[in-house]
Amino acid sequence: MITGGTGSFGNAVLRRFLSTDIKEIRIFSRDEKKQDDMRHEYQAKFPDVAHKISFYIGDVRNLSACKTAMYGVDYVFHAAALKQVPSCEFFPMEAVKTNVIGTDNVLTAAIEEKVKCVICLSTDKAAYPINAMGITKAIEEKVAVAKSRQTSTTKICCTRYGNVMCSRGSVIPLWIDQIRNHQPITITEPSMTRFIMSLDEAIDLVLFAFEHGQNGDILVQKAPACTIQTQAEAVCELFGGNKEDIKVIGIRHGEKLYETLLTKEECAKAEDMGNFFRVPADNRTLNYDKFFTEGNTKAVDIEEFNSNNTRRLNLDETKAKIAALEYIQNELKGLPNVAK
Repeated sequence: MITGGTGSFGNAVLRRFLSTDIKEIRIFSRDEKKQDDMRHEYQAKFPDVAHKISFYIGDVRNLSACKTAMYGVDYVFHAAALKQVPSCEFFPMEAVKTNVIGTDNVLTAAIEEKVKCVICLSTDKAAYPINAMGITKAIEEKVAVAKSRQTSTTKICCTRYGNVMCSRGSVIPLWIDQIRNHQPITITEPSMTRFIMSLDEAIDLVLFAFEHGQNGDILVQKAPACTIQTQAEAVCELFGGNKEDIKVIGIRHGEKLYETLLTKEECAKAEDMGNFFRVPADNRTLNYDKFFTEGNTKAVDIEEFNSNNTRRLNLDETKAKIAALEYIQNELKGLPNVAK
């Protein structure tokens, strides 16, 4: 089952799994219009396997709806979230209801229905959070780790990753539209750095967590980064935009100049797994007395893992990474894409 399954991640996971021997894939979300569009699209494009897809209307804010949809499910990918920084800033309680309470409902239902594994999708904004979206996703992670201590039958892991290029609400589709409409390309701050990864890389991280994660883990991919200026120039070169037309509009509500994937404290206990980091759960007891006598001196010398100290992509590397995306290839050919 995929919560928030009509979104960019849900569509990408669905396409990855449709050709496997998985018997049924459930799409759980609130929007019946998106579900109906998705149903017709997959029936037309994948007629031989579309019967594997089941659609469940429901909201993660409703525990009963989660339990109903989860009956008989073996694995859950929890992608439902409010993720737009400005909207969460203006309506923080709505973010709490979906990102925090919704996650608790999904995990409660999964444990009660004896689901084998739940992977929760988080964000780099959960590390040192400064905005409502990041704060609620940080609490989501805490809820997941706390729930993992309450079950030995349902494995619960979190994946934390940065910006997924061309996902719904991301900036590249906006820039493409601006170029085609002969409008200035708007960027917030040229020197701002962001981790960048493709949807396929996001799925690879989630599947890595599914296969190798242990109960309560947070798993992170060693993603590269680039500046917003470099990313905008790469899109200009691909779609014939004018770099001189790039317009700086300033940082939006709740944005950082750079993003962090692992805090300094997490880096002190993280396990290097090649292309990924694993942060094990803090399973200490609630006996706080010993914390006055036992500390961690290692943490003093460790740096955080952020978009300023990871591998920085230059213009050509950024352009190549963007050009490799199926979404971009379809846009360059004038083909229709799955909903932005």
